[in-house]
Amino acid sequence: MTDAQSQIKATVTDNDVVLFMKGTKEMPQCGFSSRVAGVLNFMGVEFADVDVLADDGVRQGIKDYSDWPTIPQLYVKGEFVGGCDIITEMTMSGELDQLFVDNGVTFNKDAADKIRETNA
Repeated sequence: MTDAQSQIKATVTDNDVVLFMKGTKEMPQCGFSSRVAGVLNFMGVEFADVDVLADDGVRQGIKDYSDWPTIPQLYVKGEFVGGCDIITEMTMSGELDQLFVDNGVTFNKDAADKIRETNA
């Protein structure tokens, strides 16, 4: 296992929710990362953000780790959930809410409902 792989494994293991993204949750550097970080921030989810632009090893390493070719990538309790399109679909269907409930992740249900209401 490479150093990047070890670092990634430790990050997804040590944090309940992790978003590997371009930029940070305060300053996303691409629209897809911005969308997922925006959903998590709006829903009040505490999450670790990892800026893949800061480390080429992590940028490629996370793609190898998940066998998923794109960034952003969301992990909940160590499990890969998906990228922007999947997280958007899960948010709109309520599946993301259920995933958080099932894993004991605190979030604002009213905010999640507001996202669905606004985008219906």
